[in-house]
Amino acid sequence: MVQELVVALVAVVSCCLLYALAAARVVKQYERGVVLRLGRLHDQVRAPGFTMIVPGVDRLRKVNMQIVTMPVPAQDGITRDNVTVRVDAVIYFKVVDPASAVIQVEDYRFAVSQMAQTSLRSIIGKSDLDDLLSDREKLNQGLELMIDSPAVGWGVQIDRVEIKDVSLPETMKRSMARQAEADRERRARVINADAELQASKKLAQAASEMSTQPAALQLRLLQTVVAVAAEKNSTLVLPFPVELLRFLERAQQGPQPAGAGEPQNASAEQRAVEERPAPGEAAADEPVPEEPVAEKSVVEESVPERPVRGQALTGSGPVPEFDPDGLPEFDPEQLTDGTHAKPLTRH
Repeated sequence: MVQELVVALVAVVSCCLLYALAAARVVKQYERGVVLRLGRLHDQVRAPGFTMIVPGVDRLRKVNMQIVTMPVPAQDGITRDNVTVRVDAVIYFKVVDPASAVIQVEDYRFAVSQMAQTSLRSIIGKSDLDDLLSDREKLNQGLELMIDSPAVGWGVQIDRVEIKDVSLPETMKRSMARQAEADRERRARVINADAELQASKKLAQAASEMSTQPAALQLRLLQTVVAVAAEKNSTLVLPFPVELLRFLERAQQGPQPAGAGEPQNASAEQRAVEERPAPGEAAADEPVPEEPVAEKSVVEESVPERPVRGQALTGSGPVPEFDPDGLPEFDPEQLTDGTHAKPLTRH
C-alpha cells in the first residue's frame, strides 16, 4: 500500500514538473510577450522575466522592442526636373504597441520595408536634383512622415529616415563639374577685378602724393632699382627721365643772350616766306587776268525736216505711214549742196 502511494506521488510530481516545464516561459528585458489563448488575444501583455502559460491553450508571441535599423534598397527614379537618379536610404523604427504589431499586420518588418521603398520612389519624383543633393534634411522629414502615417496603426513608430547616397549618371556628373568650374572661374575674375579697382585707387592716391613731392618719385625709382638688383640678373634696365637730360643739356650750354646764333635777316626771310603766295594762288595786289573765252562757231546746217509718223505734210487726207527703209541713206562725204562725192551702194 505504501509502495503504491509512493509511486502515485512520484507520478504526480513528475506530471507537475512536466507541466511546469511546458508552461514556463522567460521574456527578455527588451521583449514583450503577447499571449493568444485559444486564438484570442489575452488582455495582459507579459512583462520581462519569468511567466507561465497554459500548455496547449495559450500561445506566447515575443515582440522585440529595440530600435531596428533597416536599410532601404536603392531605388531608381526620375526627379521633377527629368534627371535619372538612384537613391538608397536607411530607416530606424521600433515597436511601441506589441499587440498591434502582432494582430494588425502579418509581418511588420516586411511591411515597413515595402512602405519605405514606395515612399522613397514617391519623394524622388516630387523633388528636384538640387534638393536631393543639398536639402536632404527636408526630404528626410517628408519621407519620415510618409512612412509613419500607416505605421502608426501597426504599433510601429518611425524614429528617423536618412537618405544615404544619390547616384548620378556620368554625363550629369561631368555637366555639374563644368558648372562648378565655371562658377569658380567667375568668382575668381570678380575678385581679381575688385582687386584691380582697389589697387588703381591706391595708385592714384600715391601718384597725387608723389606729384607734390618730386623727390618721392626719385626715391621710388631707387627702390625699384634695388629690387631689380637683388635678383641675379646680368642686365639691369635703368629708366632715366628725359626731362633730366634736357636740364643737364641746358646747364652745359650755359645762358645765351636773346637772339644769339640767329641770322639778322631771319625775321625778314620768315616774313617773305609767309607772304609768298602758294602755287596756283594770285597775290593780293596783283590783278587777276581774265581768261580768253574761245568763240565757238556754230555751223548750222540745213537739215531737211523728216516727216513725222502720223502727220500729213500738206493738205488734208489720210496720214501716210512712215517707212524707215524709204529714207535716203546718209553719207559722211555728202557735200553741203546736197550732192555726193561718190555714188552710194546699199548694203
